[in-house]
Amino acid sequence: MKNYYVHPSSYIDDDVEIGEGTKIWHFCHIQSGAKIGAGCTLGQNVNVSNNVVIGDYCKVQNNVSIYEGVELENGVFCGPSCVFTNDLTPRARYPKGNAGYKKTVVKEGASIGANATIVCGHTIGRFAMVAAGAVVTKDVPDYKLVAGVPAKVIGNVDEKGNRKEYQGE
Repeated sequence: MKNYYVHPSSYIDDDVEIGEGTKIWHFCHIQSGAKIGAGCTLGQNVNVSNNVVIGDYCKVQNNVSIYEGVELENGVFCGPSCVFTNDLTPRARYPKGNAGYKKTVVKEGASIGANATIVCGHTIGRFAMVAAGAVVTKDVPDYKLVAGVPAKVIGNVDEKGNRKEYQGE
């Protein structure tokens, strides 16, 4: 018995695991081998690529594509239209396939703002926060707030996302 919700306009491929209480809204595509935890919400037009792992209680807003090689741990927030990459040197004529993908991990409780870009091969730390529009080109430490292009640490945050005192690096 299905214990999650999938809007009729969405496509779920074979060999997909979806946790209890998860809601998948309009025009989503969940590709084979994907694992989505319990209590997640995937907004409109979300693509979850092959073999992606999404932990429990994640919220993925509208127009986000989570490509193969990306892992979201529990409680991750992905703002509208944030972008993940999985290949540092993509070419249309010379695809490398998944052997060339660089792994990206978004640790427990981290948040990624609207329209932020996460360049592959990096880790976003526990409860870190990536500002809207930022471009992440290196690892983000736990409990840090990053902003800008390229993203730089500009502050500290707690588990609820509140700004904390920051003296700079």
